[in-house]
Amino acid sequence: MTNSVDHQFHIPVLGIGFSVDTPLKVAKYGITSVLSIVDDTLLEKLRGYYLKKYNQPYIPITQKEKDSRARRITAYLNMVNRFVKEQFESLKNSAFVSGSEITKYFELLPDFSRLKIKYQEMLASKDKTIIQKLQQWLRDNIKPGSIDVNIMTKVDKTNYASNGTALPAAYNDAHAALRGYASSDLESSIIFSAGMNPRLYSYLESFSDFYPNDNGKFKKKVVIKVSDFRSAFIQGKFLAKKGIWVSEYRIESGLNCGGHAFATDGLLLGPILEEFKNKRNDLLQSVRELFFRAMKNKGISFNDDTLNIDVTVQGGVGTATEQEFLIRRYGVKSVGWGSPFLLVPEAVNVDTETLAKLSEAGEANIYLSDVSPLGIPFSNLRDNSKDIEKMARVNNGKPGSPCTKRFLAFNNELTDKPSCTASISFVTKKINELKLKFLKPDELKREYDQAVAKVCLCEGLTVTPLIVNHLENPKQSKAVSVCPGPNLAYFSKISSLKEMVDHIYGRINLIKDSNRPNLFIKELNLYIDFLQKKLAESLEPLSAQTEEFFKTFKSNLLEGISYYKKIIPEIVEETEKVRQKIREDLEQIEQKLMSFSFATT
Repeated sequence: MTNSVDHQFHIPVLGIGFSVDTPLKVAKYGITSVLSIVDDTLLEKLRGYYLKKYNQPYIPITQKEKDSRARRITAYLNMVNRFVKEQFESLKNSAFVSGSEITKYFELLPDFSRLKIKYQEMLASKDKTIIQKLQQWLRDNIKPGSIDVNIMTKVDKTNYASNGTALPAAYNDAHAALRGYASSDLESSIIFSAGMNPRLYSYLESFSDFYPNDNGKFKKKVVIKVSDFRSAFIQGKFLAKKGIWVSEYRIESGLNCGGHAFATDGLLLGPILEEFKNKRNDLLQSVRELFFRAMKNKGISFNDDTLNIDVTVQGGVGTATEQEFLIRRYGVKSVGWGSPFLLVPEAVNVDTETLAKLSEAGEANIYLSDVSPLGIPFSNLRDNSKDIEKMARVNNGKPGSPCTKRFLAFNNELTDKPSCTASISFVTKKINELKLKFLKPDELKREYDQAVAKVCLCEGLTVTPLIVNHLENPKQSKAVSVCPGPNLAYFSKISSLKEMVDHIYGRINLIKDSNRPNLFIKELNLYIDFLQKKLAESLEPLSAQTEEFFKTFKSNLLEGISYYKKIIPEIVEETEKVRQKIREDLEQIEQKLMSFSFATT
C-alpha cells in the first residue's frame, strides 16, 4: 500500500465503471482506491468530460492513432494524478474550521491513528501558539491516498491491424494497459488479478519504474491478488527471477467477494491467512535471494534494507470487529471494503435505479451466476437491468448482444478469430449448432439456456459513469450490470462517505440485520452451496478423478472448520454471544458436510 499509513482499509476495484474515477473523490482524504484500466474508450470519454468540466484544453486521442490504447490510459491516469494533487493541496491549505476539507480529512481517520490523536490534541488546546504549531505539523504529515490500478491478466486478447494481421504481443489488451500505466507519472501500485500470465509478467521488465531506486524505493509497486499461499509463492518467485519485486500479496476470498469468483478447492480464508502468517518470512527470503541475483545480473544496485512484503485481505468483511481481528491476528496491513461502497454515491458511480436495487437486495438477490463471457462464475445482482435487457432480446427471438468493444472476445469454438460468447454472432451460431445435435427436449433446453445466459459486461459494467455524468452514447445501451459480493445483502442504507468510514471504524453501525453471519461462517456456507451445485451437475457414477476432487474439497472444508473451532477463543474483538453463535454455526455446517457422500465407478 502506498501513502495509506493512517487508514486501515482500501477500496478495491468495483467492476469497470463504478470505481473508475473514485480516486478523484476519496484520494484527497488519504483513502486508497483501485480503478480499472481495461476500457480505454471509457477513460478517454471521462478524460474529455473532466477536462471540459474544469475548463482545461482537451485534445482527443482517437482509436486510429498509433498505440492509442496505451496513450489514452496514460493520459487519463496523468489527469487523475494531477487533479488529485491539486485537490490535496487545496485541502491542505484549507482552514481548521467545521465543515472544511482538512477537518473532514481528520474526522475520517481512525481514532487510534497518530494523526487523529495529534488532531484531537490540537482541538483540545487553548494555547494559540501550540495550536498553530500543531496545525502546521498536521498539514506537513498528511498524505493523499494512493491511485492504484487493476489489470485482469486474462483480459489480454490479441489485437489486429486493419489488414487483418495479428499485432505483436505488446499490443495485446493487458500489455497495452500495462504500458499505459508504466508510462504514467503515478507513484502507486498495479494490482494483477485473475491468475498468472507469464508473458504479461515478463513485460514488466521493460519499464524502469518497477525497479528500485538507490534507496530501495519503488516508484511503481507490483501487487498480486492471490487466493492461497501456493499461488503467491509461485508468482512471487517467477517475478523475482525477472527482477520484479512483489511488494504486496492481496488475499481475496474465493467466493465471498464481488465480480468474478475464483473458487479454491475448499481452502478457506482463515487457514490461508494463517499459512501466510506462518510462512511469510520463508516467502520473503526465497524471493529476496532470486531478486538479488536478478538485480546483480541487470547491474542494478540499491539499498535493500527497506525491501519487504505486505499482506492485505479482502472479501466479505463487514464489521469493525472483523477488520480489527484480521489486522491483529494475521498482521495484514489493510482490509479491502468493496461492495458496501456501492451504496456510497459520493465515492462511486451508481445510477439511481441500480442504487435502489442494491439497497433493497437481500441474500436471495445476490447469487453466483453464469453470465460472464469468460466462463468464470460471476457474483450477480438478480434482476439487474442488463439481465432484463438480455432476456427481452431472447424472448423477442434476438438473443445475444452487439459486440462493439470486444474486450472479452476469446472463444475460438465456432469462429476463426476469437469471439465473445455473449455476442449476437456467437450465440446465433451456437443455437444453430444445437439444432443439429438432435438432443432430447430437456437437454436442448439446458444447453440453449446456457448459450443465451451470457451478457455484454463490456457495456454493462462501464455504463454507470456515463449515466451519472450525463454522457450517454445513443449507440450504447443504458442497461447496467453490477457485481456485488454476498456481503452487500446485509447493508441497506444509502450512505455518505463519512457514514461508511465511520462504520468501518466502529463509530456507527450500518448493519441492521442481526442475523448476519461472521465473515468466516458466510464463506463456509458459500463453499457448501458451491460443493452441492458441483455435485448436482456431476454425472453419476463419478469418475475416480471427480471423486478425488470432491474428497479433497470436503477434506479442506473439514480442516477449515477444525481450525476455526480452535481459534474461536482468540476472537477477542467479539462478544461471548457472538463467539457462541460461531461455535453453533460451525457445528451445524460440519454435520451438513459430513452427510455428503460421493459415489464412484
